[in-house]
Order: sequence, then C-alpha cells, then structure tokens
Amino acid sequence: MGVEIVTFGCRLNAFESEVIAREAERAGLIDTVVINSCAVTNEAVAQARQSIRRIKRERPESRIVVTGCAAQTQAQMFAGMAEVDRVLGNDDKMRGEAWRATRLAFDAAAGFGIGQSEKVAVADIMAVREMAPHLLDGFKAGLPRVFVQVQNGCDHRCTFCIIPYGRGNSRSVPMGAVVAQVRALVERGHAEIVLTGVDLTSYGADLPGAPKLGQLVKQILRHVPELKRLRISSIDSIEADRDLLDVIADDERLMPHLHLSLQSGDDLVLKRMKRRHSRSDAIAFCAQVRRLRPDIAFGADIIAGFPTETEEMFARSRDLVDECDLTFLHVFPYSKRPGTPAARMPQLAGGLIKQRAKRLRAAGEAALRRRLGSETGAIREILVESATQGRTEHFIPVAISGETPGAVLSLKITGHDSARLMV
Repeated sequence: MGVEIVTFGCRLNAFESEVIAREAERAGLIDTVVINSCAVTNEAVAQARQSIRRIKRERPESRIVVTGCAAQTQAQMFAGMAEVDRVLGNDDKMRGEAWRATRLAFDAAAGFGIGQSEKVAVADIMAVREMAPHLLDGFKAGLPRVFVQVQNGCDHRCTFCIIPYGRGNSRSVPMGAVVAQVRALVERGHAEIVLTGVDLTSYGADLPGAPKLGQLVKQILRHVPELKRLRISSIDSIEADRDLLDVIADDERLMPHLHLSLQSGDDLVLKRMKRRHSRSDAIAFCAQVRRLRPDIAFGADIIAGFPTETEEMFARSRDLVDECDLTFLHVFPYSKRPGTPAARMPQLAGGLIKQRAKRLRAAGEAALRRRLGSETGAIREILVESATQGRTEHFIPVAISGETPGAVLSLKITGHDSARLMV
C-alpha cells in the first residue's frame, strides 16, 4: 500500500489533501495513512481520534501521520496517542521537504519505533507570512469541478473560533499565479473552478497594491476566456468589494451562488461573537445582490446555541432564513473550544443546543424545498458531476443518468424529490 488520506472538515482541507497525497507519494512513503484533521468543533477532533484508533486496529503495520488544524492546535494530545507515529504542522503538510523528512524519520526508526521527541514536527503557524501556489498535476483530466486555493489563514478573532490558531494569519497567492493556475486547469478540460480559502474576502491585503477578491475574479474571467464556470466559496459579506458586486451583476460565468458566513441573526450575539456585521447588514447585502442577480441562491453558516443565546435571540437567527431568502443552511451546534473567549462565557445546556440546531436545520430543509419547487419548468445549465448527479448554476443538485461527467447541459427541470431536482 502507498499513501491513504483520510480528510475531515472543510473544502479547503479536501483540496489540501490532494497536495498531501502528491507530496507524500513523491517523498517515497509507503503503507502510510495520513489523517488531515479539523478543529472547528470538539466532535471533529473526537472523530479524528476514533478514526486513528480504528485504522490502527485494522492495519497495525501501517504508519499513521496526523496533520491539519487539530494537529496544529493540539499537537501534544495527538502525539500522546500510541497509535500515532508523527504529527505534522498545518503549513508543513503542504511542503515536500516535510514529507521527505517524515520518510527519513520512519526509515531511521524502522524496527525501533519513533521516539516521543521525534513525533512532533509542528512549527509556529503565526510566523508563516507567505503562501505558495499549489497547482495539482494530480487532478484527473476532465474532472468536472476543481478547487484553486487563493488564500489561507485569518486575521480576525471571532470569539468562538479556533481556526486562526490552526491556520495562522491571512496570506494570499499573487494574482498572476492564480490566473496561471486557472488557465492550466482549464486547458486540462476542467469545466468549473472554485476559488477557496479560509477568509476568502480578505484576499490580497498582504500583497503589493492590496488587490481585493473582486479584482482577482475580474482578472481570471478576463484572462481565461475559455473558462466555462467560476465559483467562489464562503465569503464574509461585510468585506465584499465593489468589483465583486460588479462581476456578480455583469458576468454569467461567475455562478449565481454565494455562501455567507453569517453565524447569527441577533445583533447582541453577533457583538459577543466579535463579528463585524449586524443583522441589518446581512439582510441589506442579500437584497442588494438579489437586485443585481435576481436568481441568485444564498447559503449560510449559522451557529445554534452560542453562549448567552436566549430563545428570542435564536428566533432572530431562524427568521434570517426567510429574511435573507437562504437556500442552503450549514448549521453548527455551538462547540466550546478551549482557549477561545466564548469558552469563558456562560454556556447553554448541551441538550438545548442540539434542540435549537435541529429546529434550525428544519428551517433550512423547508427553505431548500421551496427553492426546489420554484425551479420546475426552468431551463438550467447543469454541470454533470457523475453518472447520477449534476449541479445547476445555483449549486442545486440534479438527478441525472447516462451523461458524461464534465459536460455542461442545458436541461429543463421537471420536478424534485425534496432533495434534488429532476429533469
């Protein structure tokens, strides 16, 4: 066996797992399982630990390397697990030399085991200042949708969030390098490119001239005219710039789907979260974008059960689903993360948090069904993802059959099954 990657967490982690697989294999590692962990919730960390124990039981001869955000923030905890052979930092995991050093450490320890002091190879993530582009020559030609990482880290310090301590401060890939990556991927036959990052709308603040995300999007669309579809992942609406709004309105190749980092619909909770937008800001942004692109679909992250949240505060979050006309809801039950300011605030009971998350998900499911119902009779441009599913411009799943992955088809929507559109 060569290298197997087990990925937890966000789309950015999924992209980075592709880089890890390439670099670990180039380094010559064999019979190795890499856990690319997530730290956003306690549950995500627990799932990583459970996977480590299960993998070691099933494959006792395999080496286990743990990396990702949880490895960066809780390195000693993972190093203390007997099943773990090495803990690799979140910046190091993207570097070939770190994987070569890991192979050398494994070779030197063959038959003797890895010493505790040699297990941890985790550098100070806050000292990382630059970001290199990572073009994946490992992407299969013609794969329908691929990701391009343009930004990493976060300069903000939301009171509930551990991620800046796992990812470091914000840093960006220069625009020219991003455009070159996109052009190369389009030449390989990829129909849709997704720009991804930890805090995407902070893109460019660390680059000469401080370009913004909207400028980057315009440059991509201008200089890669062959690109069929460009999509951007989660954004902070308060940081959306004028160029981004212009391109949403003017270029149909930018897909009409935005995922927003809203987190709450109550102003006092937002203040305690140390967010930079208000409830009215969120509603106004959605209304403004809908005027520019009337058919746009919005998704959003919302946390249920943040410390001090009352029933009335929660209701304002639930009402935001309708007031912003959200289609896709990503609900996070609040998770107390040690070392964050929110962990020191008065906490809600776990059962209440779960109950509110369930109610919020129900509101999201109802919103999705409404959007699915409104699509009947529409002609949509559908990117074929697999033999059984595609996605519309609005990222709505569509049940299909017998089509070629990577094709973009103009099809009429005939109905839905409460989860996907039908053609």
